[in-house]
Amino acid sequence: MSLTDDPRWADLDADPALASAVIEIEQHLATDGWDQPARLYALVDTARLVVEEPALAAAMGLDASSEQGSLTAVEQEQLDPQVPLEQVLETVVWPEAVAGCAAMVERLVLPPGADDQIPEGAEAAQAWAREHPDRQEVRIVAAVTRTGSAYCALRLRAHDDDASVVGGPDLVPGLLELLRTTFTDTETDQHDDQHDDQKDQTP
Repeated sequence: MSLTDDPRWADLDADPALASAVIEIEQHLATDGWDQPARLYALVDTARLVVEEPALAAAMGLDASSEQGSLTAVEQEQLDPQVPLEQVLETVVWPEAVAGCAAMVERLVLPPGADDQIPEGAEAAQAWAREHPDRQEVRIVAAVTRTGSAYCALRLRAHDDDASVVGGPDLVPGLLELLRTTFTDTETDQHDDQHDDQKDQTP
């Protein structure tokens, strides 16, 4: 049975290739435990990777026939832990060969109504959240494709088992929107280039 045959992931609106990539990333990260730094991945069409990067594909045990229609996650360089993931994503623009991207981040989630009690100042707020008796620690893996698909997987530290991981296409809309913006500039530049070419050809 494939990962997406699991009834927890049976979302009719989900892109199965993207969902499988997210689930595989989440399960791989789960083996390393908690308190991990944020991670960023390029998602590439596996068949294209096999053709264009055969040595890398071979090292990853991939071949075009068995991986047709799937996405492969390629982890990017380690991120600076002092720079928030949201700030990093503001500077990322992917090349055309990248079909999608994924990010992992761990966050503290507070109960409803707690926002009104958070003290001012980033350090004070973080310390207060860490000590809150009803806090929940969550690991988020979110991903989007260049064509607009999205998928997320969430794991709570308090329920740290594979059966308790939840998935869906819109669980963390803010992070998904930031991931989408990493493709916007590339598409805008391509449109501008085409527009310039058309102007050059105008009599």
